[in-house]
Amino acid sequence: MAELKEVVEFLDGYLRVDEIPDYPGAHNGLQVASRSPVEKVAAAVDACQATVEDAAAAGAQLLLVHHGLFWGDPLPVTGRTYRRLRACFDADLAVYSAHLPLDVHDEVGNNVLLAARLGLEVEGRFGVHEGLEGLGVWSVADLGREELVERVGEACGGEPLLVPGGPAHVRRVGVVTGAASSVLPQARAEGLDTFITGEGPHHSYHDAMEWGLNLMYAGHYATETFGVRALSERLGEEFGVERTFLDHPTGL
Repeated sequence: MAELKEVVEFLDGYLRVDEIPDYPGAHNGLQVASRSPVEKVAAAVDACQATVEDAAAAGAQLLLVHHGLFWGDPLPVTGRTYRRLRACFDADLAVYSAHLPLDVHDEVGNNVLLAARLGLEVEGRFGVHEGLEGLGVWSVADLGREELVERVGEACGGEPLLVPGGPAHVRRVGVVTGAASSVLPQARAEGLDTFITGEGPHHSYHDAMEWGLNLMYAGHYATETFGVRALSERLGEEFGVERTFLDHPTGL
């Protein structure tokens, strides 16, 4: 058991939330406070009505998420915003969100953990976004493209969408989880032949094919389950709290 203030201070420092740039309007850190000490942490990719209610039903005092409740300017507390917050207040449930600070973390980050699940050793970082340098990770590989597709499918729970613009034998692979197709030109500039992310727009097909890159879309949700799971385990090590993962896939 730990006081919420202790947990928040640990997370803020461990994730460097005040140092890592993010999208304009992204609110990293504690989003909803509570009075109760933290005995159980529920981790989820998204803060939504379902995960708030599931966390409350599981007896958690803290919901740890990658995609938080708030993006942009403050919203009127009406409609679904009211319902979500009311569910948090009724259960005295705190909500902590970590977006890009979790993606890029060296130990519990989505990018490094997905690369590890694929059997790839991280050689370096690449990609700049919203002032954040080193958004993604890259690895040297020596395997067939179809074998990598199989590994991605096993790691993410479903066969990825492949745009086969690059070589059939993969040598340099970049990973940026979530919706990171905008990094594709930077992957090309770094000399990568394969880029793995979650989702992207229609035109990225032609970009990959004409630039000579293999592009794999493995699902936004599916590529971002790794970080919150690992971060909740880290809290267990630090504070001895119970942990549970709330799996609420979107299929996207």
